[in-house]
Amino acid sequence: MSKTIRLTAAQALVKYLTAQMNEDNEPFIAGVWAIFGHGNVAGLGEALYAERERLATWRGHNEQTMAHAAIAYSKQLRRKRAMAVTSSIGPGATNMVTAAALAHVNRLPVLLLPGDVFASRGPDPVLQQIEDFGDGTVSANDCFRPVSRYFDRISRPEHLLTALPRAFRTMTDPADCGPVTLAFCQDVQAEAHDYPVSFLEPKIWRSRRIRPDAVELAQVAAALGKAKMPVIIAGGGVHYSGACDELLRFAEKHQIPVAETQAGKSALPWDHPLNLGPIGVTGGEPANDRCAKADLVLGVGTRFQDFTTGSWGLFSNPARRLVSLNVAAHDAEKHGAMPLMADAKCGLEELSAALADTRFGGIDSGVKKDWFAKVDPLTDVPADGNQKPSDMQVVGAVQRASNADTVVMCAAGTMPGELHKLWKAGKPGSY
Repeated sequence: MSKTIRLTAAQALVKYLTAQMNEDNEPFIAGVWAIFGHGNVAGLGEALYAERERLATWRGHNEQTMAHAAIAYSKQLRRKRAMAVTSSIGPGATNMVTAAALAHVNRLPVLLLPGDVFASRGPDPVLQQIEDFGDGTVSANDCFRPVSRYFDRISRPEHLLTALPRAFRTMTDPADCGPVTLAFCQDVQAEAHDYPVSFLEPKIWRSRRIRPDAVELAQVAAALGKAKMPVIIAGGGVHYSGACDELLRFAEKHQIPVAETQAGKSALPWDHPLNLGPIGVTGGEPANDRCAKADLVLGVGTRFQDFTTGSWGLFSNPARRLVSLNVAAHDAEKHGAMPLMADAKCGLEELSAALADTRFGGIDSGVKKDWFAKVDPLTDVPADGNQKPSDMQVVGAVQRASNADTVVMCAAGTMPGELHKLWKAGKPGSY
């Protein structure tokens, strides 16, 4: 008979989090953001306090910003680590829905732990509980279902035995990565259960590197070999795969220029001769002009969203072919693309080998020179020192004050467009 340990469900969850490691033998969950209230303070709050030396807890002032901070952390670490976020029930929980959607769209891991109603329904309805007249099982946390890669409601302590491994499988799978929501019923958090000791032992989660299918690889290599004017679109998957060096070698060996999406920006240094710069609605002339003429578009780790494709008005060559190198089948098969379903790093290496010494024409250096001659003056210091600076001049001022290790971040609105177009990212991960 296997050994067991008696713990509350909240204690078991926290101990499980501390035991999950990434392939670099670092804790996968780096810490927990929390705002405590009815729904999580008596269960999770107590459990987190007891493990404060092993799992740090930070208190925020708004649930959405806590979750956004957790997502940004994972993005900057290329999905190698993640954070958890816990809230009370009701509006505390629903404040995280927008952040869950952001993580879902960008394939970023975050563990959301909103408090939920009483599973026993003893004090039903509790404060801020949504009473659905037609379905007694609905709570505010059902809002998370469409924006979670994995959703579960923990209404029994033993549910954790299956829910937690599924949660970590989702967060560490390159193809299925995204937000996980475990709606944790507040009475269940404090219920005791005899958990197997083996369940809480350290476990290492490896991100699998999917290699290309031989048939798909041959088809893509043949199509690319026939192209006259190809272009590469580098998306966020290049960063998450750790494939920036492979992209650089691939582009240089085969002399194919690279355009960068918002998520892909900084995959190549801004001043590399083959870096066309930003693409799409917030892009620049070098990338957009090349994409309009391209007869083959090779997307690497990109979702081909409308700001990248100009709502599909950008790729105007009627003869162009679309190839999508992506670890997720959903993205590899988009818009009738010729799929190459693989990890970006492995895919670029094997595609390069299949192309052998095939080389294309690179780009005319004058194209980039003309572009910077137009935009650089827009970021200069205002001629009149009393004049209110434009967004572009602010970008220029921050750029001049930055150094090689600077990482620029921005919120939504017009600024992402200005930064995508104007910020000069010097090395991977700096944008």
